[in-house]
Amino acid sequence: MSEWLVLALGMLAACVVVMVVVILRQRRAGDDDDPTETPDVIEYMTMMVGVVYAIVLGLAIAGVWEARNAADESVTNEAQALHEVSERVRVYPAEERERVRDDVNTYVRYTVRTEWPHMKKTGELTDKGAKLLGELREDVMAYEPPTTQQAQSYQAAVDQVAEVDAARSQRASSAEPTMPGVVWFGLIVGAMVAIGMLFALQIQRSGRELVLAGLFSALIAFLLFLVWHFDSPFARGLSDATGAFTSLFPKAAG
Repeated sequence: MSEWLVLALGMLAACVVVMVVVILRQRRAGDDDDPTETPDVIEYMTMMVGVVYAIVLGLAIAGVWEARNAADESVTNEAQALHEVSERVRVYPAEERERVRDDVNTYVRYTVRTEWPHMKKTGELTDKGAKLLGELREDVMAYEPPTTQQAQSYQAAVDQVAEVDAARSQRASSAEPTMPGVVWFGLIVGAMVAIGMLFALQIQRSGRELVLAGLFSALIAFLLFLVWHFDSPFARGLSDATGAFTSLFPKAAG
């Protein structure tokens, strides 16, 4: 099922539930029920609940969006560093140059084709990916440059391999969902309380009030969907997560 279909159904369900509850409540109300007599303390509590929940929800959205950007940056840095390694060894002798480039291509191909699906499914990187990176590091550092130009390229290649390792570690930390379960519990309970306070204000069956109540519920459902969508950047938050690799290494995608 499409994520956007899930969002549309969730927002529609929130609207329907609120409207049905309001209509049923109105039908069961007694003749002595006066909707204009809402205690001032209820209005104050509703305002405070709305403000506090809006702050928490805003922080949650900001947090997952920042995590999404960090994940995107880690992939870009990793791919760019690998590309730099391939370019820096241009001045190496043919045998050493091809060995390093083969290591880079093997690592990229394995990352895109094998490790990425595994990472999306389990939230973890593979041991083989770390092993391939270790082999690349060994081959880069094994060469002893005889000239000044090759020595400069050697040091730059070593530094770029270190950048790859750092970016890979950052990608590993971004592979898992960033929002802990207790935060999700607070967001869902807060949404229920915020919507429930609508009934404390004794909303009636007028078209205007029903529409506003439905839109309010749909808005909360949409914002919770945003948090869920960006909570797992590699699985959902990034439209083309491996694009940084495939744009620099077109053959990696197969």
